[in-house]
Amino acid sequence: MPVDAHGDACAHPARWPDVAAVPASSWPRTAVTAALVRRALSGLPLRARFAGREDIGAGGPLLEVSDPAAFHARIGAAGLVGFGESYMAGEWDAPDLVAALTVLAGHAADLVPAPLQRLRGLWSLRHPQEERNTPDGSRANISRHYDLSNDLFALFLDDSLSYSSAVFRGFPATWDRMAAAQHRKIDRLLDLAEVGEGTRLLEIGTGWGELALRAAARGARVTSLTLSAQQRTLARERVRAAGVEDRVSIELRDYREATGQYDAIVSVEMIEAVGAEYWPVYFRTLDERLAPGGRVALQAITMPHERMLASRDTFTWIHKYVFPGGLIPSIRAIEDTVRDHTRLRLARRDAFGAHYAETLRLWRERFTERAGEVAALGFDETFRRLWTFYLAYSEAGFRAGYLDVQQYLFTKENKENPAR
Repeated sequence: MPVDAHGDACAHPARWPDVAAVPASSWPRTAVTAALVRRALSGLPLRARFAGREDIGAGGPLLEVSDPAAFHARIGAAGLVGFGESYMAGEWDAPDLVAALTVLAGHAADLVPAPLQRLRGLWSLRHPQEERNTPDGSRANISRHYDLSNDLFALFLDDSLSYSSAVFRGFPATWDRMAAAQHRKIDRLLDLAEVGEGTRLLEIGTGWGELALRAAARGARVTSLTLSAQQRTLARERVRAAGVEDRVSIELRDYREATGQYDAIVSVEMIEAVGAEYWPVYFRTLDERLAPGGRVALQAITMPHERMLASRDTFTWIHKYVFPGGLIPSIRAIEDTVRDHTRLRLARRDAFGAHYAETLRLWRERFTERAGEVAALGFDETFRRLWTFYLAYSEAGFRAGYLDVQQYLFTKENKENPAR
């Protein structure tokens, strides 16, 4: 791995070109950026320290910038994408990364001055056209995250391999209760959808198969769709090992390619990968595939509607490095789309964002504890900083209330029995 002048590991230029090289920036642009950053941080409840000089901020968790010139150049060139790349490059750090990011997430709407926010369309980065969630684009987007390595995910997930928010009995959550909390989440969704003996169940977004296995154990017949080849391979192995091949089919197929009718549909944190352009298509697919009298149980990460509108066209660090093509919807966006494009009716919605914060904390701590094993799989230090930042950034969003997570129940009227 390349090292810098101080002997520290630095990003490999071929693998991480935009991290290895600080973008060129004129002195006036860097100076203006530095002034805007200072203004944004000065009133926040944190301490920002630049190259060991005096602290900026009203006091709180510490954010230490060791290379201010590179830090400001990156933010000036690429905004929050540059902020994340600066962390990946080791140009800033925080003793309590989640605490510092929680402060920033809690003030996300105020960090950029209002006049600049109104000009967002002129300075913000745009989504690459190839990352639109067309059928081919979705396959490529999903593969870039979920096909990284089954072994990587197994290092920080529990034995159920569930990669979505758990539901705990109490806080603080502990690792020894994670698997039970993940099963509690799955069982709540299956209960909402009334999955039982003989239920024809469609699952959109397989993960590594745990929900399909638990549905099969109830006697359901499950068709589960995924776009991740690696997930399908391992999910099929788990289905065979459980002896339920006669009740579970794992298919490498886009949701738009689903056929047949089902008594119940379950989809866990998959809508975030659909994209606003295709939300009507996604929900119409649920409607078309659901038999009259059927039920849809949906788990979705959400953000406030105004923040979603302000950021929906912006290309972010998360898009570039973690979830290409993704967009977190708002509650209003989900419910308006369902109302305007389907015959489904909202029957119930439960929020549990605090549980996601704890889920992410446990994943992050386990990832950190097993960093040596991550390295042994071939993931370099820049990737490990990327993944640490992603998990901490996400946790901070839930702790600040910038993000939430919902379980929805939608129903479809049975014309023969409207009272159902």
